Amino acid sequence: MMSPSESRTWRFFFPSLTVPFLVRVACVALSAYLFFNYLCLPLFIQGSSMEPTYHNGTFSFCWRLSYAFSEPKRHDPVVIRLAGKNALLLKRVVAVGGETVEFRDGKLIVDGREVEEPYVQYPCDWDMSPRTVEGGSVYVVGDNRSMPLENHYFGQTSLSRVIGAPLW
Repeated sequence: MMSPSESRTWRFFFPSLTVPFLVRVACVALSAYLFFNYLCLPLFIQGSSMEPTYHNGTFSFCWRLSYAFSEPKRHDPVVIRLAGKNALLLKRVVAVGGETVEFRDGKLIVDGREVEEPYVQYPCDWDMSPRTVEGGSVYVVGDNRSMPLENHYFGQTSLSRVIGAPLW
């Protein structure tokens, strides 16, 4: 037989399983499932291509409503879903549809003008010939431009692959 204090403790951790209680638990579980699968995706940042802005091994969330009513603009960090995979990439938009982008002498050049990028700590030591971004697409690369080109480069991607923006 349980003492009265043990009985109170037991009821605190395991309340009576009534229908209203079970309905509340089901509503909370369904709400959390919908929120974290469709609105706010967990985002684990892997690799150093976005340093110093986002560091390897850190955690954030991807807010999927970021671009529900607008398109990404230059300088926006965006989350991209890789085609055919369940992987997410975090990159930075450097040019939007219709613009010409190139990297020359460690600088980003868009439509013939040098672009100031305060989030880039080390300039790139590689060049890229001018490329025109197609309509309905954005051009994205990582912030860590001192890395070899293949480690942070992603390039032109369709807006349909951009699923949101990181929350922090």
